[in-house]
Amino acid sequence: MGQIISLGVLQSAVELGLVYALVALALFLSYSMLNVCDLSTDGCFTLGCAVGAIVALAGHPFLAIPAAMGAGVLSGFVTAQLQTRFGVESLLAGIIVNTGLYTINILVMGKVTLNLNSTTTLFTMAKVAFGGGYYKLLLALLFVVAVVAVLLWFLGTRLGLSIRATGDNASMVRASSINPAVTVTVGLCVSGALTALAGCLIGEYNKTCDINMGTGMVTIALASLIIGETIFGRKSIGWRAVGVVLGSVLYRIVVAIALRLNMPASALKLVSAVIVAVAIALPTIRAKAAFYRKKRAALAARKERKAC
Repeated sequence: MGQIISLGVLQSAVELGLVYALVALALFLSYSMLNVCDLSTDGCFTLGCAVGAIVALAGHPFLAIPAAMGAGVLSGFVTAQLQTRFGVESLLAGIIVNTGLYTINILVMGKVTLNLNSTTTLFTMAKVAFGGGYYKLLLALLFVVAVVAVLLWFLGTRLGLSIRATGDNASMVRASSINPAVTVTVGLCVSGALTALAGCLIGEYNKTCDINMGTGMVTIALASLIIGETIFGRKSIGWRAVGVVLGSVLYRIVVAIALRLNMPASALKLVSAVIVAVAIALPTIRAKAAFYRKKRAALAARKERKAC
């Protein structure tokens, strides 16, 4: 392993994997639990970074977190209203919001790039608090553990169970006197808050915010989600959430190895697409392989009976 990737590169991959796991958890809530395909993730991620960077530049690195999450809630709320109040399909609603967020993000930032090198961030404060070379890893792990714990608690509440039920069967939920519009709205607002939180942390991690930094975020989150569910299975909600986090970390490690093998950065999108395709197709490939093994065994048994 050390010959392919150094310890420092591996640590950076794990750090990024933990932060990007927040986006995967957001997709876990909206896509896996609520059964809504939200394509506003790219713009919402950049929105969280932009709002967080502006607040941090104003000298409030702590307030950057709730400010970014609040912006993400607004993004999720608009997406939900388009779906529930105006009858726009989820895919189209996400595309509409994502397109509009590009302009909003520029207005928030004031320009296409913000530099945070001379600004105090949560990570610079963590360096003073924790010391050593693992302060970024500890801070990212702290956020992920807190988010997973709160998310699992939320999904176990009556509202969280209603959200999960809406994803399974909206008609049944409606028949139980629960308004699916409310559950979809709450689910997308929480999902937007997690996505924006990830964007804010990435901006403070990299000490920069770029208008195009959210491009392809849906693909990355989907890859992490599918890798986690494919490798670790669909068991309890807690185990699935942990699998999503580990899937995000594994994805970043694969990307780090690809870069280590001198793969051009322009090919990373292709790597992401291949990872997603393989992860999605893997269960089907396994099922077909098992079917053909049983078929060959049955044919072999039939030949043996004829020979007898």
